[in-house]
Amino acid sequence: MCRVFFFCLQQRPDTLTTGAGHPVGDKLNLLTAGPRGPLLVQDVVFTDEMAHFDRERIPERVVHAKGAGAFGYFEVTHDITRYCKAKVFEHVGKTTPIAVRFSTVAGESGSADTVRDPRGFAVKFYTEEGNWDLTGNNTPVFFIRDALLFPSFIHSQKRNPQTHMKDPDMVWDFWSLRPECLHQVSFLFSDRGLPDGYRHMNGYGSHTFKLVNADGERFYCKFHYKTDQGIKNLTVEEADRLAATNPDYAIGDLFNAIANSNYPSWTFYIQVMTFEQAEKFQFNPFDLTKGRLFSYPDTHRHRLGANYLQIPVNCPFRARVANYQRDGPMCMFDNQGGAPNYFPNSFSAPETQPQYVESKFKVSPDVARYNSADEDNFTQVCTFFTQVLNEEERRRLCENMAGALKGAQIFIQKRMVENLKAVHPDYGNRVQTLLNKYNAEAQKVNTVPVQTNKIVNLSVKAPMCTFTAVQESLPLLRPPRCDASNLHWGQPPHFSRSKCTY
Repeated sequence: MCRVFFFCLQQRPDTLTTGAGHPVGDKLNLLTAGPRGPLLVQDVVFTDEMAHFDRERIPERVVHAKGAGAFGYFEVTHDITRYCKAKVFEHVGKTTPIAVRFSTVAGESGSADTVRDPRGFAVKFYTEEGNWDLTGNNTPVFFIRDALLFPSFIHSQKRNPQTHMKDPDMVWDFWSLRPECLHQVSFLFSDRGLPDGYRHMNGYGSHTFKLVNADGERFYCKFHYKTDQGIKNLTVEEADRLAATNPDYAIGDLFNAIANSNYPSWTFYIQVMTFEQAEKFQFNPFDLTKGRLFSYPDTHRHRLGANYLQIPVNCPFRARVANYQRDGPMCMFDNQGGAPNYFPNSFSAPETQPQYVESKFKVSPDVARYNSADEDNFTQVCTFFTQVLNEEERRRLCENMAGALKGAQIFIQKRMVENLKAVHPDYGNRVQTLLNKYNAEAQKVNTVPVQTNKIVNLSVKAPMCTFTAVQESLPLLRPPRCDASNLHWGQPPHFSRSKCTY
């Protein structure tokens, strides 16, 4: 006979402390001189708490501000050592721990998860040869080719610096002036521009990378993650409803799936091209700019400090870091002890490893600032529109695009439609037909004349002071709809006179 007893064990709570580890006796009441007296500066429990609270936010990311992360593993299922000698791929069955971060792109950290926007898809592989960061999106293409355009592109997607509002003129003015955006913009306004959470979308490394095998042979490569959950997108109506009622929908969906042991997975593919094939290929295989090599790590250094790689999620914990970098904010470890901080040296400090020297490649063209805007911007978009999408998907694409483009000025609309017609006449004509309808409706609504320039008197009176300012030529929030030749933006406010009497 066996008797089994079950006990409910209550875990003893930890001792509450300050940041310095000092035990706290009272966390609910300030230290004051009497029950109604002033706060005493010697209340270190309060100052410790408040000082940390004042500093607990790090600067928000400029892009990819809102996202969700999870840890998992990568397992090799096929032998690709004929292409790559990296240890992460060294044999079938090998597993490597990873961290994945999904995100929206243009919105702030408090924005909704279900807006029409590309999604970030970044994977960090913790390998024994150091961390491998493969940063990408849920789209295989991108808006621009030249990294010099990246700040302006992001500015166009963000808030107008004068009004602090999202501005359709900014968005569509940039896109229509750079036809290379057409492929990504078409993808964005298709059904895949509204993925149903993070689990039901693909990921792409986006850039063209170089693989090197053990014999020194080199190959160009693109990386693709295909969701094992299947592609699933939201309708416009569903996305709008969730943005209003559950703005953290994608984060919650991922968290709850993992909490319920419904672990999402993706199958990782490589797309390989030889150097000779790349030279003769119809399209530029290096179409997507490699500006991320600098800007992404540099953003971390700005937001988190020079030692951002010592933060646990960033730390290459499967490799031993040994270098000549020292000190700086957030140096979390022993600062590499007493080892020399200069190289070369005579004291058995870290040495270079010749087997890891970058593979050689020839570069012979003239150095210049080459214009990439006039490359073929239309053929692949035409293939996407006519062959990848079915009729219902084409209809939704045109409706989605016209619904967003209608907020821009007429001359910008016309320029964008001409770009779409260069892709396929039916593409541009469909969008123009919808715009004609929207513009006619807007004209009916705006039949009452509106005074756009007026003098505003601001008068504030106080017992000791009277201030009166007359503002002339009040700047417009947006220029009136007009031809490009008549476009003018309002000037900064000018105060013609002011006085203060005591």
